Amino acid sequence: MADLSLKPITPLGNDLPVRISIGPVTISEVVDTALASLAQRMGQDITAAAKGAGIPLPPAGRWEQGATCAAFWLSPEMWMIEAPFASHEDIVAHLKPVFGEAASITEQTDAWARFDVTGASLPRLFELLCNYDIARHGAGSASRTMMEHLGCYVVIRAADHISVLGPRSSAQSLFHALETAAHSVF
Repeated sequence: MADLSLKPITPLGNDLPVRISIGPVTISEVVDTALASLAQRMGQDITAAAKGAGIPLPPAGRWEQGATCAAFWLSPEMWMIEAPFASHEDIVAHLKPVFGEAASITEQTDAWARFDVTGASLPRLFELLCNYDIARHGAGSASRTMMEHLGCYVVIRAADHISVLGPRSSAQSLFHALETAAHSVF
């Protein structure tokens, strides 16, 4: 019988996440977060269930951290939920009992590559990468934008910490864009 054991790899195709520093900026591949999209079904209200479970449902353009889960707004009545992968590998199994039939929940963990960019002068760096004004929006903001012809999400976790989520299938291109922009600024 054939050995069908699989070995997990990062979105960039390595055993361990990549982390590089360029001047005052560090770009880190993040693989320890489980993701799921949460869409409230028509005619339902999931706010009480979310509040009871400590899951934030931020308004448009925002990101919020709860006790265990974080979330950012995707579209009307739809959010991306983030949780620690170690405790929420099957994130849908954690969310389904909370929301039942009131919401549609879709596993997203392996669909996205996440890169955290930390350091000083991040607005200057992101001016080269996308049309989302980091300086104007500030911590707790999130938005979908284009970066290197890729639809990405930008989450401003703090003034010196920004997450970029892009399609996993384009992880190399997105990482290259971040690295190239950092080299040109610093």
